[in-house]
Amino acid sequence: MNKKQSSITTLVAIGVGAAVFFILGRFLSIPTGIPNTSIETTYPFLALMATIFGPFAGLFIGLIGHAIKDLLTYGLWWSWVLTSGFAGYGFGFIGRKLKVSQGIFTKKDMITFNVGQVIVNLLAWALLAPALDILMYSEPASKVFVQGIVSGVLNSLAVGIIGTLLLKGYASTRTKSGSLRKEN
Repeated sequence: MNKKQSSITTLVAIGVGAAVFFILGRFLSIPTGIPNTSIETTYPFLALMATIFGPFAGLFIGLIGHAIKDLLTYGLWWSWVLTSGFAGYGFGFIGRKLKVSQGIFTKKDMITFNVGQVIVNLLAWALLAPALDILMYSEPASKVFVQGIVSGVLNSLAVGIIGTLLLKGYASTRTKSGSLRKEN
């Protein structure tokens, strides 16, 4: 695929990814009982898209998808929108080490992916989101750090379970290079 085709593919992936992110966030979030904190199916999907299309696609899918979800539900909350972009970029950065598009997702890859995604989720939700909430909205630290830590743990679990299954499933649909041979 040439560079122009790759750019168009990435732009389409960002548009479709942001739309699916919104739909998942709007209709497949499970409230936890902690205010404004849910078990999200958006982040496993974001991890899949970022792994396939790269860190910049992950960044923009997270930013745009989360912004649309906020705008069409309860109002734009920039600190968490930015954090979703950060998470998407982080997932894409980890995904660069994987070869799922070549049909490879080994147990070692699963471990690499999950260690990386836990680090990204905890940095994003337990540190960045609360810090931005305090800086941007003067939210009480005790409140936002509880929300952030719970979100970081829940997103890590969701990405660890659903994201790993999505990546494994995607890799299994790809043809491994060198697996086709010409018969005589």
